[in-house]
Amino acid sequence: MNYRMIGYVIGRILMTEAALLALPGITALLYGESLLPFAVTAALLVAAGLILGWKRPARTAIYARDGFAVVALAWIIMSAFGALPFVLSGDIPSYVDAFFETVSGFTTTGASILTEVESLSRSGLFWRSFTHWVGGMGVLVFVMAILPMTDGHGMHLMRAEVPGPSVGKLVSRMSDSAKILYGIYLAMTLLEIVLLMLGGMPLFDACIHSFGSAGTGGFSSRNLSVGAYNSPYFDVVIGIFMLLFGVNFNLYYFLLIRRFRDVLKSEELRAYLLIVGAAVVVIAVDISHLYGSALTSLRHAFFQVSSIITTTGYATADFNVWPTFSKGILVVLMFVGACAGSTGGGIKVARVVILVKSALADMRKMLHPNAVSTVRFEGKPLPERNLRGVHVFISVYLLVFTVSFLLLSLEDFDLITTFTALAACINNIGPGLEVVGPTGNFSAFSPAAKLLLSFNMLVGRLEIFPMLLLVAPSIWKRRLVHHGNAAK
Repeated sequence: MNYRMIGYVIGRILMTEAALLALPGITALLYGESLLPFAVTAALLVAAGLILGWKRPARTAIYARDGFAVVALAWIIMSAFGALPFVLSGDIPSYVDAFFETVSGFTTTGASILTEVESLSRSGLFWRSFTHWVGGMGVLVFVMAILPMTDGHGMHLMRAEVPGPSVGKLVSRMSDSAKILYGIYLAMTLLEIVLLMLGGMPLFDACIHSFGSAGTGGFSSRNLSVGAYNSPYFDVVIGIFMLLFGVNFNLYYFLLIRRFRDVLKSEELRAYLLIVGAAVVVIAVDISHLYGSALTSLRHAFFQVSSIITTTGYATADFNVWPTFSKGILVVLMFVGACAGSTGGGIKVARVVILVKSALADMRKMLHPNAVSTVRFEGKPLPERNLRGVHVFISVYLLVFTVSFLLLSLEDFDLITTFTALAACINNIGPGLEVVGPTGNFSAFSPAAKLLLSFNMLVGRLEIFPMLLLVAPSIWKRRLVHHGNAAK
């Protein structure tokens, strides 16, 4: 383990978070609110950042174990500091509640303990939603884009943070890849802000909802979420952008360099759009009797499917009152999630496709034991190592889900509330059903349960292993490796 480099990177991340607080600070000044909560937090972040990252280590290599440790620690520490403005301003007096809200923001979950959001300060609302935007593409990816810190070993940071079965370079340097990703991300966010303002949404609200759409997070400045506007235009614009941010960002890069064939050949994209299309049609038919209009039913079905499969969590309707069949489809979509390499959460469409193909291949093997059965994905044979990685991920995912579900059951809520609350947090969705439905919240859970759900939000956003490896004793042991004189 390169402890000095781990401390250096985390120090740089904390100073970056201090700089990010300038935006909600400016918002506070514009609306005549106190700057003190953000100034105090920024000062603490700078102090901690300077202590950890004042001097660049002589050895800057980041290896796999270092990458997992940096990513897990960075997300926890950023959330711990990021909660302070809520407490200092009085927006969320309880630190545990503020920590839950901040973890939910950075992990782009959108689960909230707030029973009424419109009473929050404007600067608090801005910071709450801005955490979605920062966390959407990845905190470490953001820092790498503006502040390259390693000697060519940034891949281990991206592999530990970027959601999906695999992550690769767009160009030769990882810092350049990060800049490309965030450039695309920023451009799409700005475009959504402009389109929402053209529809009549105020600039502040347009920023809030664009941050939530881009990060697929779901925090809103309105108690009724997007449904407060009751506007088909906003439903369509936000719904489309949620779907766009749920697509692998590598495909947008391919569009920029005119590799259209690579985009059209994407098996995951085709599966993603097929699942969305089928779910929208089926739910629209199932809920048509509730709205009396086929177009209204289709609009609500499209928005909620887009919101749930991309793990955004916005709502235009109370789907708690929808038929059981439609609610069942939404729960399934919670687990499917968006595409690998997107800002969305969940298991990911790529893994679902691979699991289905693997199951079919195994069944064919049972019928024809001597036949050679190869699982192909994106037009190529899938290496055994990748296939095994998907199976390991699902196995550990189910284990963590089961243990967390049993612990959360001690809260003595009804089964649907308990199950969907956990599903909403570990898949980074936001709303569940019943008590934690689109018109509900997580305020009724105990502080211990909120910390457990915060852990699950981090587990889901970081794809399980960084958080679990953080508490594994073996990751912190020094071991000498005959690779120069380095101790890894």
